[in-house]
Amino acid sequence: MTALEIAVQDPAGAEIARAGGADRVELCSALGATGGLTPTLASVEAAVATGIEVHALVRTRPGGFVYDPAEIAVMAADIVHLVSAGAAGVVVGALHADGSVDRDATAVLTAAARRAGDVQVTFHRALDAAADPVDALQTLADLGVTRVLTSGGAQTAQDGLAVLSALVAADTGVQIMAGGGVRPDIIGALVDVGVDAVHLSAKTMVDDPGSAGPGGGSAVGLETTDPAIVAAARRATLMRRGSRP
Repeated sequence: MTALEIAVQDPAGAEIARAGGADRVELCSALGATGGLTPTLASVEAAVATGIEVHALVRTRPGGFVYDPAEIAVMAADIVHLVSAGAAGVVVGALHADGSVDRDATAVLTAAARRAGDVQVTFHRALDAAADPVDALQTLADLGVTRVLTSGGAQTAQDGLAVLSALVAADTGVQIMAGGGVRPDIIGALVDVGVDAVHLSAKTMVDDPGSAGPGGGSAVGLETTDPAIVAAARRATLMRRGSRP
């Protein structure tokens, strides 16, 4: 059975995902502008209250995935608070400058999650910046990571089908979740290569009811979760489930 995960930025998005039949959400902030940052504790609590399984992104800043010890310490502390707020999983990722998995940093983050509770750990699309995704996957398996989120190293998951297939074939015990430019119409192709889950933001832009002013950033609208896209993704997953033996 292929799970459906929706990336959301607020409790309203979590409720839309739940109503649309998603299995879980990845909750973050500033998704479009930065690729996602750690959400607030209040937003985690409110998203959990909708009744859907919430996995919280843990990322203190935009940019690359090479972190210093102080940044890792902050993320480890964030994990404890996020799990206390009700998160059923955390989404992390750390690399060395050569593109290999930062084993020590990932071990610290994974250990923080395990100490905080019985939660799942997803290694996010830092995997798509790894020098060797299949080798990285084995390292993550050794570290006890639950799943990876990846486009197969390509701009979109559709373009990364060959690498996604290789990750599935590696059979490390780590779940493979396809994400990156996923639309409902390509979910079937992703399911066909054997991924365990698909991940998409299902977002649309709506008018901002107020002005950002000179200090509010450069946003030209507000990102919101689109119920129609969530529903279409759910239908695509269910249709493919039914077509597989």
